[in-house]
Amino acid sequence: MKTDIEIAREIELKKIKNVAEEIGIPRADVQNYGRYMAKIPLSLIDEKKVSKHNLILVTAITPTKAGIGKTTVSIGLTLGLNKIGKKAIVALREPSLGPCFGMKGGAAGGGYSQVLPMENINLHFTGDFHAVTSAHNMITALLDNYIYQTRNTCEGLKEIKWKRVLDVNDRSLRHIVSGLGGSANGIPAETGFDITPASEIMAILCLSSDIDDLKHRVGNILLGYTNDDRPFTVNDLGVAGAIAVLLKDALLPNLVQTTENTAAFIHGGPFANIAHGCNSVVATKMALTFGEYVVTEAGFGADLGAEKFFDIKCRKAGLQPKLTVIVVTAQSLKMHGGVPENQIKEPNMQGIKNGLANLDKHVDNMQKFGQQVVVTFNRFAADIDEEVNKVAEYCKQKGVGFAVNTVFADGGLGGVDLARLVVDTIENNPSASLNYMYEDTDSVRDKIKKVTEGIYGASSVVYTTLAEKKLRQIESLGITNYPICIAKTQYSFSSDPKAYGVAKNFELKVRDVVINNGAGMIVVIMGEIMRMPGLPKEPQAKQIDIVNGFVEGLS
Repeated sequence: MKTDIEIAREIELKKIKNVAEEIGIPRADVQNYGRYMAKIPLSLIDEKKVSKHNLILVTAITPTKAGIGKTTVSIGLTLGLNKIGKKAIVALREPSLGPCFGMKGGAAGGGYSQVLPMENINLHFTGDFHAVTSAHNMITALLDNYIYQTRNTCEGLKEIKWKRVLDVNDRSLRHIVSGLGGSANGIPAETGFDITPASEIMAILCLSSDIDDLKHRVGNILLGYTNDDRPFTVNDLGVAGAIAVLLKDALLPNLVQTTENTAAFIHGGPFANIAHGCNSVVATKMALTFGEYVVTEAGFGADLGAEKFFDIKCRKAGLQPKLTVIVVTAQSLKMHGGVPENQIKEPNMQGIKNGLANLDKHVDNMQKFGQQVVVTFNRFAADIDEEVNKVAEYCKQKGVGFAVNTVFADGGLGGVDLARLVVDTIENNPSASLNYMYEDTDSVRDKIKKVTEGIYGASSVVYTTLAEKKLRQIESLGITNYPICIAKTQYSFSSDPKAYGVAKNFELKVRDVVINNGAGMIVVIMGEIMRMPGLPKEPQAKQIDIVNGFVEGLS
């Protein structure tokens, strides 16, 4: 089969104003970024239509390094819905530049289910990531200047919580010392860099409803503490408006198209373990304004991504998804069924049977949120009928819908069966109200307990001395009402990335708690979490080139 970029290059793209016009966006409102990308003004969002149309979440069982294909299935399902006569739009996150040149490669779907132009989307796109990087680092520069200017006064800070970001995988920048070279160059300090998707600015961008909300959230960012233990925020620097200026264009959703020329909104890109891992609220609402069916995804597996989608994004934005699709692959089920990684491409019925326990846990979890659930088997050429039938049999016994998809190889036609199942399930079953795992009024400890026990299956939670201190700070700041965002490995229900399947009788340790006061959430760190990835021995960058005017090596 052709590579993703070869397939993408063969698609004849429509002018983006024509794509917009086909879904009802006036041509005059389309802000072009070249011929095939555009930004759409927030004034077009219609909350009445948002509440009436159908929002579908695509999530997955616990991911493996082989990948499960959530993005490809999200796009393919949208194509399938359009094939059966529904007005469907997909809303996804933007890829991060660092992983594109590192281990992961691109994140614009795959095969014949991609969003285009994929090379632009995977690289600089409309500059949103650069705007977030600039805004974040502008705050850092202004903060460093404040510290320098107040160094001999009682107005100084005793604790700094804000670093810098860069959208490049660079392990050398994780821990650095800045301000060297004498007093004219600032004050020496230990600091470091996170990758741009880990910036609180990115989470703020994706949760903001408009420019005023964005400015308010930016102003509330906690930068550190004063000498008399008062929280020090961007508002105390007096620059919230200036930072909002840097982000005003980045706040607008990006409109592109799929391999079948249907509309797609690609906007925002927060990490799914450090942040909430969903595309922006405004992009989802824009899609719901112009599409009868909107497909979106949440990062990693359902335990991390879907839980945060419901408990953070839907809670804050008032969204009510009608249905959740859980993606499985034969390889991922085998890996969770105890099959060695180097054997997961070989037929193994026992591995499939054992791996169904992981799927079962995710189905149960999604139903706890009041969601209607369907399962889709993301099928590849090497998969055998017996393995597919085993998953279908499980779903029948479980009472959840099941459909095979071949969207990678067949595009929209490969998603028709799944699309019909999704529509039938939504139309023939009354939608239940979304349940949350916890209430706003619960204590932070109770929220952590409800997620770790109710979703992950942990037997207990313990806290380090540092985490205990942070919980007391949260209480003193009066922000215990914030939702929690648990940061841990995506490869297991536990904090052990090698505990495949369904971990049992395990303890989780809260190492640290980070207050994202602007984003309005509390990040609970469990296990070792990398906020700045490094590059592998053979980075994807070695495969990327420009040959005869064409980009090669993106996938």
